[in-house]
Amino acid sequence: MEKGARHRNNTEKNQPGGRESEASPETGSGGGGVALKKEIGLVSACGIIVGNIIGSGIFVSPKGVLENAGSVGLALIVWIVTGIITAVGALCYAELGVTIPKSGGDYSYVKDIFGGLAGFLRLWIALLVIYPTNQAVIALTFSNYVLQPLFPTCFPPESGLRLLAAICLLLLTWVNCSSVRWATRVQDIFTAGKLLALALIIIMGVVQICKGEYFWLEPKNAFENFQEPDIGLIALAFLQGSFAYGGWNFLNYVTEELVDPYKNLPRAIFISIPLVTFVYVFANVAYVTAMSPQELLASNAVAVTFGEKLLGIMAWIIPISVALSTFGGVNGSLFTSSRLFFAGAREGHLPSVLAMIHVKRCTPIPALLFTCISTLLMLVTSDMYTLINYVGFINYLFYGVTIAGQMVLRWKKPDIPRPIKISLLFPIIYLLFWAFLLVFSLWSEPVVCGTGLAIMLTGVPVYFLGVYWQHKPKCFNDFIELLTLVSQKMCVVVYPEGEGDSGMEETNEDTEEQRQPIYQPTPAKDKDLVEQPQP
Repeated sequence: MEKGARHRNNTEKNQPGGRESEASPETGSGGGGVALKKEIGLVSACGIIVGNIIGSGIFVSPKGVLENAGSVGLALIVWIVTGIITAVGALCYAELGVTIPKSGGDYSYVKDIFGGLAGFLRLWIALLVIYPTNQAVIALTFSNYVLQPLFPTCFPPESGLRLLAAICLLLLTWVNCSSVRWATRVQDIFTAGKLLALALIIIMGVVQICKGEYFWLEPKNAFENFQEPDIGLIALAFLQGSFAYGGWNFLNYVTEELVDPYKNLPRAIFISIPLVTFVYVFANVAYVTAMSPQELLASNAVAVTFGEKLLGIMAWIIPISVALSTFGGVNGSLFTSSRLFFAGAREGHLPSVLAMIHVKRCTPIPALLFTCISTLLMLVTSDMYTLINYVGFINYLFYGVTIAGQMVLRWKKPDIPRPIKISLLFPIIYLLFWAFLLVFSLWSEPVVCGTGLAIMLTGVPVYFLGVYWQHKPKCFNDFIELLTLVSQKMCVVVYPEGEGDSGMEETNEDTEEQRQPIYQPTPAKDKDLVEQPQP
């Protein structure tokens, strides 16, 4: 996988449009070299977090929490506590994001702290299942809500759903390939749209309360159990809530493209997570002002049912809001997941062409195309929902591994610069909550969790054959190099400038140098296992 990286100097000199000949005035900051640019400001950073957390779930099916909690009051407590725990996890990631100032999120942190194999397994499960399936499901949800009005008496045809989902993916991939600024503007606009739709739901809930429709919010009714309380079911309610907050760590995937990340990363977290928690809690409050718990549990699209009850002829606003929300969700997922694969290629864990960017647009076109193609392939399968169930446990597992890594890093490297340094109480709180959910996940669904672990472990032989094994046959290396050259010419991409091995060792002072083209390490080989002992 890393052959192209070892021959980077030769290939770049031979490329039409190489760094030395094609640098344009807009490709760097000062030196004119090709590099990813810091174009994500505070508003766009908040848009990435909020837009990735709020998808279709809060509109379509918040009933999972209520069903397992057993009462309206306990369900609301679950939403609040899960939001607080999410904020704690996000603060831990904020410290990691400025201590290890690399894009790639938990992949980069796990790799630097625990070694190449652990990092690769995180990348492998994301590459193989998590992002392609999630993006495919969100795109299908978008197409379903767009086409449903055209088929009022039946379900839209499967082929039409998949075709429109594919068009959505191709359009947004083109936008992301064309300009980082366009992609962030799309994210900002659609995040604002979904927040306005949720604000409408919350306002209608307030109106209902003012009319006296708050029966299920009175304490004696709110905590009336419609099923026997059970610690296992309550754990599942928290797990459902945690999945609803999924996406809170996506800003760490694009740390290097943030303007002034040492200020804007924590600021975006402080603004976004409380905002999402507020929206989730009060949207659920609004739902129970118009529906009984039994009605809510019977609905497959809670917000649509809510709109039909209260909006009358304007009820179409809710399905349109869901469609817009999911469209923005696809854009945010494409934007962030492509940066994960870009970071993996840069470290030598994926083909090196994925670590290249366009000579003028400064966008990681190969990584975006790879993300799009893998998602399109998922659209033609029928088992993607099953795959999501299998790997959801693994995704959550790595959150805990990453935050445990924060504590390991504090112990092994206590003196490295940390522009943000939180109390160790925060990772301890998060890990206790995480262990509680993990134990009950294993206890309640051992087969599903075991299958997810098995899927992840298929990455072990891939790692040793593709990454760790340095002396591959010449014919294989020649083929990879040829493929890299052809891909470079087709996509007009080169390796970014500013390569160097900074990572945890670099200083984190807010100097002029940090506003130059961002850190790009050489993806020559897996340093963690080959050149130095694992930490």
